[in-house]
Amino acid sequence: MFDDTPLVMVEDDEALAKLVATLSEAPVIGVDTESDSMYSYQEKVCLLQFSDSERDYIVDPLKIKDMSPLGAVMSNPDIVKIFHGADYDVVCMNRDYGFKVVNLFDTMVAAQFLAFSRLGLADLIERNFGHHIEKKFQRHDWSRRPLLPEHLDYARGDTHWLLAIRELMLWKLTAANRMAHLEEECAILEKRVWRERKRDPNSYLRVKGTRDLNDTAKRVLFRLYEWRDGVAKAANRPPYKVVPDPVLVELARKQPESRDALERMFSRKTAMKRRYGAALVEAVLAGLEDDFEVPTSVPSKKKNNEPQDLPPARIWGGLLDRTATALKDWRNGLIRKDPSLTSVTIVSNGQLKSIAATRPTTLEELGALPDVRNWQVRDHGEAIIAVLDEVAPPISEDEDGAPVFQARGEGRRRRRRR
Repeated sequence: MFDDTPLVMVEDDEALAKLVATLSEAPVIGVDTESDSMYSYQEKVCLLQFSDSERDYIVDPLKIKDMSPLGAVMSNPDIVKIFHGADYDVVCMNRDYGFKVVNLFDTMVAAQFLAFSRLGLADLIERNFGHHIEKKFQRHDWSRRPLLPEHLDYARGDTHWLLAIRELMLWKLTAANRMAHLEEECAILEKRVWRERKRDPNSYLRVKGTRDLNDTAKRVLFRLYEWRDGVAKAANRPPYKVVPDPVLVELARKQPESRDALERMFSRKTAMKRRYGAALVEAVLAGLEDDFEVPTSVPSKKKNNEPQDLPPARIWGGLLDRTATALKDWRNGLIRKDPSLTSVTIVSNGQLKSIAATRPTTLEELGALPDVRNWQVRDHGEAIIAVLDEVAPPISEDEDGAPVFQARGEGRRRRRRR
């Protein structure tokens, strides 16, 4: 599978120093990581994989005292670092080691700009080399030791082909005139850093099935959810492995107020009931005593991304809906005419919504939106402004000379009249 390519295991500080010296001389390297997100409350990087033109390397950070020497390789602008789906890896390495990646090439982003229908690394390997990658270790607990030969083969496979894939993609991206697009997207990925997400006290409302619960049951669910989170954090286990979400919802719905009621509810003998039975009943009783006001809306699940400060909305209501629809129709029309285009290579639905709401009137205003790329302004900016001018032209100016597109409340009044 890997021909005669040697595999080098890096499991101590001395071996890491040798690897750093070797990679520092390489013009291009493949990079990947494996973490234990499905098996820990706070995930961590459990493996780092590298490939150069001669060897594959697997670094075991669980055995190495000091990972910091690798930071110089990751930030070296003279070394191209090839990832597939770099976002997650970049953030994880920044969180655990403080690494900053410079000169990044993402093969998944490249595949998007080449309008590939299948974007996974295994798909790219099979497409270009005819080799089928076994996916059974995608959900493996990478914190477990020892690492077996099949684990090592899977891990090195994530970087072994990256150098060759990049060479093929460079030619295709240049032919499609999309190298500048890729470079801009990769430069944005390089800026990704770990931002600790503040815990939302209302996140329990996102549990599937909560919508059908009454307020009393939701208060019970809140207590159960908070208890489970504390247990999971103390044990460093994912919350769903302490008590699954469907069980929490069922407990909130039936509200067993004693161990006998809990026994009747779950007749089978389970470790969960034996281990946590008393605590579950206690959480239910605490929830029944609560009387806090339950939020009426489900909180959105925000990604751990750079904060984006959009300008205030200029249009709303019916005009906003019509504008967003017109922009989407324009984009979809381009895709129908040219199969090499996709929403990713033109403008995404999320970007269309922010463009419609903020209603830029010039290319400068369009380019100033935090989620709009320079290549999008170059390729499609004039067409976007033309659509906006047709569907949502200004009707007046305010006292500062800024354009006004509709009277505030217009959309709401129209909906009431229907």
